[in-house]
Amino acid sequence: MMDEKESMVHERRVAVFKALAHPSRLYIILRIAEGEACVSDLTAEIGADVSTVSKHLAILRDVGLVADRREGQNILYSLACGCILDFIHCVDAVAPPGDPGCRRRPICAPMPH
Repeated sequence: MMDEKESMVHERRVAVFKALAHPSRLYIILRIAEGEACVSDLTAEIGADVSTVSKHLAILRDVGLVADRREGQNILYSLACGCILDFIHCVDAVAPPGDPGCRRRPICAPMPH
């Protein structure tokens, strides 16, 4: 049986997985990994309204994947946890061969027993 500390760790992991489990939020992560963006940039790229994109960003920020900073009237969003890209590339590596958009990289290694 899990103790309280283990349970909290698993809940945190689940929160991150849930945050990544939406196509727009996953896009946001990949997009801001390339450089900072404001809500209006992301709104135009995703094709959603400002309110929806703002909610997606809040979810990503709440789990610690996204950081924000104010610059004049704009709030710029950036990736707060760059290692999440390794996880995403690892997920890509388990996609079936020939899957469109698959970015196969040899970063995954078998876990030691």
